[in-house]
Amino acid sequence: MAASLRLRRLGAVAAVAGGAYFTLLSNPSIASSDRGSSPNLTALKQRISDPFASVPSRSVSESTLIGSSLANPLDILVIGGGATGCGVALDAATRGLRIGLVERDDFSSGTSSRSTKLIHGGVRYLEKAVFNLDYGQLKLVFHALEERKQVIDNAPHLCHALPCMTPCFNWFEVIYFWMGLKMYDLVAGRRLLHLSRYYSAQESVELFPTLARKGKDRSLKGTVVYYDGQMNDSRLNVSLACTAALAGAAVLNHAEVISFHRDEDTGRIVGARIRNNLSGKEFDTYAKVVVNAAGPFCDSVRNMVDNEAKPMISPSSGVHIVLPDYYSPEGMGLIVPKTKDGRVVFMLPWLGRTVAGTTDSNTSITMLPEPHEDEIGFILDAISDYLNIKVRRTDVLSAWSGIRPLAMDPNAKNTESISRDHVVCEDFPGLVTITGGKWTTYRSMAEDAVDAAIKSGKLSPANKCITYNLQLVGADGWDPASFTVLAQQYVRMKRSYGGKVVPGVMDTAAAKHLSRAYGTFSERVAAIAQNENLGKRLAHGYPILEAEVAYCARHEYCESAVDFIARRSRLAFLDTDAASRAVPRIIEILAAEHKWDKSRQKQEMQKAKEFLKTFKSSENAQFHDGKHN
Repeated sequence: MAASLRLRRLGAVAAVAGGAYFTLLSNPSIASSDRGSSPNLTALKQRISDPFASVPSRSVSESTLIGSSLANPLDILVIGGGATGCGVALDAATRGLRIGLVERDDFSSGTSSRSTKLIHGGVRYLEKAVFNLDYGQLKLVFHALEERKQVIDNAPHLCHALPCMTPCFNWFEVIYFWMGLKMYDLVAGRRLLHLSRYYSAQESVELFPTLARKGKDRSLKGTVVYYDGQMNDSRLNVSLACTAALAGAAVLNHAEVISFHRDEDTGRIVGARIRNNLSGKEFDTYAKVVVNAAGPFCDSVRNMVDNEAKPMISPSSGVHIVLPDYYSPEGMGLIVPKTKDGRVVFMLPWLGRTVAGTTDSNTSITMLPEPHEDEIGFILDAISDYLNIKVRRTDVLSAWSGIRPLAMDPNAKNTESISRDHVVCEDFPGLVTITGGKWTTYRSMAEDAVDAAIKSGKLSPANKCITYNLQLVGADGWDPASFTVLAQQYVRMKRSYGGKVVPGVMDTAAAKHLSRAYGTFSERVAAIAQNENLGKRLAHGYPILEAEVAYCARHEYCESAVDFIARRSRLAFLDTDAASRAVPRIIEILAAEHKWDKSRQKQEMQKAKEFLKTFKSSENAQFHDGKHN
């Protein structure tokens, strides 16, 4: 009875979804809103795609912020350098507004670098829309699927389509998931990546060799495969920051707002006191509007204005683990549709390894959240039921926790039932706060925040939002075969331990890695590897080169060893032990680039060690319960 009810409800909502989809297409305000066009758009795109373009230096950005005044303020000051904050800076700058952005740590140092790496419309949200008959959730899925395709198109070197497999152990599950995922295809409409399809049990294990065919009194009947997007999240975030800088925004990482300035007569926020956390220097910056995009810390920013401000977010912890590549095939992800407590767990190939997660639980807000062993064990338990190999705690190469700033709903019973939709508000004059949302919709979230800021500050943009079709740095002219240019035209000059310089081949793995990480700018990194004898790998088994450290220090605002191992490369997330071994050489190169003294180098080593301790690999596991040894 329950099964037939579920199928009937699925069919009913499919009809609603189909009707809603055509409604969206016919309503330009929803489906294809007037994105606007700028007379300077061509020049802007040329500046962003210029292979020789360089972002303004930190000192130039800082001077721009310091140069603002009450008489000549910036249009918008953005607080927070995550996906949303950098998206706001890019959107506003490309509308011809004067923009500043400050981030107290590094771009993508918080939630934005700790995602599941998926760009998705939300299969789970679609299921909720079905069984709760919630049209609001359905509209979220429509919107996210539209944005999903655009994120991939705007940064194709950092994003791609990924097939995801859902195992079915009875024929009802086959029908249920096939119908549900066909509905997902229908909702995606013209933004569809690829059609979902059913595979038999035999076909499924050929595509995913570690998938278990039998276990716990059940046998695999087949799988349903659908497509979502996958990304390199922190590199996408850094690309947003660099693109915004090239578009004219003054972006400054490692700079913290410590207080606000208010108009004495109206009480409106007109600026902020900022501390450069690298130099310790403090300065004032003035702006017509301040946008608070501080993610989990947005309430802390609001508390600077009012200590008794009502919280806007409900923080939720999401833990992920990284396992060796043999856990999943290179081009196929796996979804555990329902764990013991009803959650969904993903197991996805990512940068040559396998990422698995996530959890969803209440948490406190900290700068460096750490995963708990029971959360790691929960993920290992969930995937072990679906695999034919032994799932071991000793295989965990890295484990991390991220804090999702979910939009607060006081009536919600648990964090998973809270909508991932975003909230934009101005509860204090001059301070526009944006919170909630997810990576997939960062661009439209930024658009909403800038629209609100323009209204608040009575600003005069030169044009409407143009980020819908704006490619990020490294994207213009890139295609999946671009790596062949690196492999054929460059060599990796390596300095041996004896000091002798020897040539090494630019192998396929290194060439593909550079092309995927830097897009069309990868030739600049390859040139450093060839011409400055920085072609050696930083860690055995990983294609990350010494040249990348120098390039990121010069062109991507990489100011610390942690900036590099966590956000410019992903070594800390892929393998904490390998990252630890690479840190001394990374510090050596950064010291040469930034002219660090011995004291600063020692400080960098200590900070890197402390940071890596928060990543619970098998090397620093807190206990072993015997189940996954």
